[in-house]
Parts: sequence; C-alpha cells; structure tokens
Amino acid sequence: MRLAIRHLPSTPNAAASVVAAATAVAAFLFFRRRHSRYSSTKHSSTTGLSAPTPSPLIDGAVMKDISSHSILVLFGKSSQEDQIARTIKVKDTLRLFGEDDEQEEIRVLLMSEIDSIDSPTFRAKPYMDALATDRFGRLLLWSPGLPSTHDVVSKNFCKFPVGTACVADVQYKGRGRGKNVWESPVGCLMFSFTVQMEDGRKVPLLQYVVSLALTEAIKETCHAKGLPQIDVRIKWPNDLYLNGLKVGGILCTSTYTSKKFNISAGVGLNLDNDKPTSSLNAALQEMTSVSHQLGREDILAAYFNSFEKLFEVFLHQGFEVLEELYYRSWLHSCIVGTVSLE
Repeated sequence: MRLAIRHLPSTPNAAASVVAAATAVAAFLFFRRRHSRYSSTKHSSTTGLSAPTPSPLIDGAVMKDISSHSILVLFGKSSQEDQIARTIKVKDTLRLFGEDDEQEEIRVLLMSEIDSIDSPTFRAKPYMDALATDRFGRLLLWSPGLPSTHDVVSKNFCKFPVGTACVADVQYKGRGRGKNVWESPVGCLMFSFTVQMEDGRKVPLLQYVVSLALTEAIKETCHAKGLPQIDVRIKWPNDLYLNGLKVGGILCTSTYTSKKFNISAGVGLNLDNDKPTSSLNAALQEMTSVSHQLGREDILAAYFNSFEKLFEVFLHQGFEVLEELYYRSWLHSCIVGTVSLE
C-alpha cells in the first residue's frame, strides 16, 4: 500500500496540514508494520501527565514564596554562549509569564554573578564539564522556581540560539499534553529545550527521539558511575515507566514560521522525589548499598550528549535507523496480539 503526501503551499495552515497528515501516516505505519505482534484496544487514556493533585512535597505557600523571588541564571559553555547571555540580559526582553499569570519581577543573572544567590542548587561546572555537544544544552537557563520551563523556551524561541535549555528546581504551573497538570515537586528533573526542523513529515516522530535520548542517558550515566542499570521503559507515545510506575513524561509543541518548525521539547523525570509515584534514586537504593546517586547535572549533560547524536541520525537518515534501539526500551515489547485497522 503506497502512501503519499502531496506538496502544499508554504503557509501556516498548509504547514499544520502537513503535520496532521504526517502524524496520521507515522502512527499508521508504526502499528501496521507490527500488526502481527501488538494489540490495540478502543479505550481512552491520558499519557505523559500526572493527575492534577497537590504535591505533598511543595504546597501553595512554598510555591508563592518561590514565585515572588524569581531568579533566572544564564550559563554558557564557551565565551560565545557567555556573550549571548550578556546580550540577553542587557536587552531584558524575555517573556517568562503568560497573559493570565501575575507579572512578577525576574532577576536575570550571569554565571559570574551566581555568588549573589544564597546556596544555588544547580552545579553548573560539573554539568558544563560533562557536556560534549556542539549545539544542544550549551546555553542553559536555570531558576530555583518558574511557572514552566516549557513556556520560557517557547515564548522566547527566537531570542535564543537553537538548542538552548531551561531547567528549574520547581515548576508551579508545569503542564503535560492537553490541559493536564504535570506535578513538579522538589527532586524532579524538569527541563525544556529548543529544536528546529524543516521537514514536517518528521516532526511528529521527534518525541520518540526525545524519549529515547532520556533512556539512553540514564543507561550511560549508570554505567559511567558503576551503578546498576535502571530499567526505565518508554510507554508509547511519551511516558517513561520504571517497575510498573510512571516516572517521567515528554511534551513537544511546535509553531511554524519562515518555512521552519520551531519545536519546544519538555522533559520531566522523577529523580529524587518518591511522590507521586517513585524515583530513579529510590530504585537505586533498593538495588545497591552504594551511597552515590544520580545527580540531575549528570543526567542533564548525558541527555544532551545522547540527544544530539540521535537527532543527527534521525534528521539525516530517518527514524527507521533508530527503531531497533527504540524497541529495546519499549515497554510494550512483550505484548503479542493483532491490530485492527478500520
């Protein structure tokens, strides 16, 4: 059966049509190729999101205290990123809040000014030392508390070089797919970054690369530190599970302008927080007596090292080259059945 997408004019509406068509085709081919192995049922589910219940680790009073003292620190891997950071601070045009949010004052600081913060919780030097990318994660924005890292990169996409990332200790308006709330307690690794693509047919598949890079980063970090491997699995399309419990999720959104897709990718991973489900370090404690655990700087640097390599393969050779690696981390790999395509 041959499928084709006709050429469409380069307009926003046409671009949206390309993405919608590509999504349908990608999903169709994804399951059709495996119709002899996997089953599909007609029930609805919510993926990539946690229930919108208050987290026991951070209440409203704490969130309000964080939001009223918002700080954004800009870190650069090299002098080039440092110069970009200085320019961003001088221009002072960043949009960090939505129209419905209370507009609060934000202190934008450079890496050289981080000593003005009492006990900064992000260790920039270990992160930058471990980072080995040419593009992704080299300009990093860190904050002790933000409404949403995803909003920071998406609302300021064109003000940052592609590959810029934003990480926060706490989000108080974290979100997942649709209108669902993503709980963002202390101990959760939460970050978002920018990607740019031209081929609309590949855009819907990017979320799989984002997920795969995370499972690979976890494996690589455990190996580098001599820790037991944590069997984090991808639940299609954008959830991460460990021992039957959800420990992470992916959110990708995009806009189309100047014949390019500007994509904001967001990742949430339970690293130290046992609530609302479980965490990677909790699993490690059950597996070994070694006191050393995974740090978010370790995972974050390993993530971008992994993503950049996978993204280049995906961009130039297609997702088919990554499929075997992807299915090794797929939660559904042991399911056998049939797919009914109607």
